[in-house]
Amino acid sequence: MSAEENDKADGPGAMLTEANQRKARGRLGREVQSKIGQQLRAMYDDVVNEGVPNRFADMLRRLDEPKGTESAEESSNSDKGVN
Repeated sequence: MSAEENDKADGPGAMLTEANQRKARGRLGREVQSKIGQQLRAMYDDVVNEGVPNRFADMLRRLDEPKGTESAEESSNSDKGVN
């Protein structure tokens, strides 16, 4: 079957084969999709509102610094012999 024939097989009046029947049964209704979307947004909002842990913020700050400069924390650690 060509790609064009395959596209037509999914259109209106298409012959109901076992694959088409399974495809139709596997779809979620609008209400279910909406509920899943609401729950995903709520979970994502919680994650966004958590903020960035201090260790990640410090790491990002150090990565943004130009090479050759070191932060106060790094220089105090090097004075103590900590790498």
